[in-house]
Amino acid sequence: MLMAAETQTPRVALIGNPNSGKTALFNLLTGSTQKVANYAGVTVERKEGVLTSRNGHQFAIIDLPGAYSLDATSPDEAVTRDVCLGRYPGERQPDLLVCVVDATNLRLHLRFVLEVLSMGQPMVLALNMMDTARQLGVSIDLDKLSKALGIPVVETVAVDRQGAEQLISCLENPELPTAPQQPALSLAERHQKVRQLLADTVTQSAQGPTITDRIDSVVLHPVLGFVLLATAMFFMFQAVFSWAEPLMDGITDGVTQLAVLTTAPFPKDSALYSLLNDGIFSGLGNVLVFLPQILILFLFILVLEESGYLPRAAYLLDRMMFKAGMTGRAFIPLLSSFACAVPGIMATRSIQNPRDRLTTILVAPLMTCSARLPVYTLLIAAFIPRQTVAGLFNLQGLVLFSLYFAGIISALLVAYVMKWLRREKGEQALLLELPAYRLPNLRDLAWGLWHRAKIFLRRVGGIIFSLTVLLWFLSSFPGPPAGATGPAIDYSFAGKIGHALAYIFAPLGFNWQISVALVPGMAAREVAVSALATVYAMSGSEDAVAHQLGQVIAGQWPLSTALSLLAWYIFAPQCISTLAVIRRETNSWKMMLVAAGYLFALAYLAAMAVYQIAEALL
Repeated sequence: MLMAAETQTPRVALIGNPNSGKTALFNLLTGSTQKVANYAGVTVERKEGVLTSRNGHQFAIIDLPGAYSLDATSPDEAVTRDVCLGRYPGERQPDLLVCVVDATNLRLHLRFVLEVLSMGQPMVLALNMMDTARQLGVSIDLDKLSKALGIPVVETVAVDRQGAEQLISCLENPELPTAPQQPALSLAERHQKVRQLLADTVTQSAQGPTITDRIDSVVLHPVLGFVLLATAMFFMFQAVFSWAEPLMDGITDGVTQLAVLTTAPFPKDSALYSLLNDGIFSGLGNVLVFLPQILILFLFILVLEESGYLPRAAYLLDRMMFKAGMTGRAFIPLLSSFACAVPGIMATRSIQNPRDRLTTILVAPLMTCSARLPVYTLLIAAFIPRQTVAGLFNLQGLVLFSLYFAGIISALLVAYVMKWLRREKGEQALLLELPAYRLPNLRDLAWGLWHRAKIFLRRVGGIIFSLTVLLWFLSSFPGPPAGATGPAIDYSFAGKIGHALAYIFAPLGFNWQISVALVPGMAAREVAVSALATVYAMSGSEDAVAHQLGQVIAGQWPLSTALSLLAWYIFAPQCISTLAVIRRETNSWKMMLVAAGYLFALAYLAAMAVYQIAEALL
């Protein structure tokens, strides 16, 4: 068996190009044991898990960031190189490198293999996607390739439950050799070596167009491709409302029943009853109900990513995005920002041009992240009728699609203004690897959704819970003076803060309850929903306590205020985490302040314009 220094668990690092199936193989090896964090000091994601073989041997598996070269041009590649060489602070050097390559694209991936070999580390080559390679008529002589490289070569199929058996057997081999130290080859020499390896070890039967080629003839068509992309995005937002409704109703009923059972032993006039009923259950219940919609949105994003479609969408949008001051390579970071702007901004590290990267970072917060979804859903459900359009489309889904579309258009316009201010005329070619299409693996989809659900539930049980309790305290104390006739909350800290802020937001049509909810919403946008529920519950609105916040605001707000708040959230920079990652990725307080300033200005002006126009027309 592979032995580590002293008695420590052997560390096995998975390394490879993006789109090699490396992360899918990591999921197969580690299952539910994996944990996700960042490398110390940098916003580069690290995944680590434990593989326990049938023989009871354990291995620590590390999924290193994808890299095209060890001559690092990005933070991701620098971390991968330094971890492999044992140079990364606080990281023990891996005992073994498993270089994962796409068996259907060896011409590209073997260049990286030769570069990794030059480090002289113990190494295994994993030919992934071998099932697809065989379907394409590709035959690889593993013995010849192993002898030519001087390392073990195994087959893997990351989407098959038994697809890593050869690799696991190799890890348990007590005679696993150390890779021979090879001289570093120049780029031209690596190309020549790859050509020789392919000629000696790979044969391919003559075939007509592949399935990928036939699909691409439609997906990459200059007209049909855009129609399919728009249809996929439209269907995604329709599903967010249509599919989630039964699950949301179930969560609402469950939280309501739990609130009744939990608060039953306490007097209704006690502080503990108020904390539980008006604060925790009213606040958290109105946020937790949106989990199904968030998971449905993530399901679509994961399917698009796992299927190999995202690089095609980037290719289609390259020309349009270039005219706006970006490239098609910005599409994937921006699409990631629909989930959360933080990983979306971190994903801009793949953009080599510094100015294109900065532009993408600054417009990423305009993408409608999942944290906005609870606010949008609350307001749409409260003010937009539940009906169909043309007998087919859900009107509420259409409005949600319009809000997402408004964010996209706003991002393109802001990027265009930035390009105009820079007065750049140059053009950069977009170079993207288009992987073969593949059916998304159900296990990987389930793991991705479970991971996202845990993140959301941690936020509910962590920052949202803490801020809800804090807001309940601010809404409860100090109590009203003797002889007071108004609601008790008007005399509390929260009431005084809200009434003061209301002067600032009056031109937008925001009342004091909205104004006070915006403050804790700075920590996380979805906190605004729990804050509104708590404030209205403390104001004596029993329906808010029963998790019917939408009915309360529909009865008390004019439509113009709801539309104004929707416009506010298209632009509002209400997320401290996003501003913090902008600061870290740009290494500039100035850029962070620029982002916060222009987003706040756009939000204020857009909300004010929408409110004033709506007041005049409605």
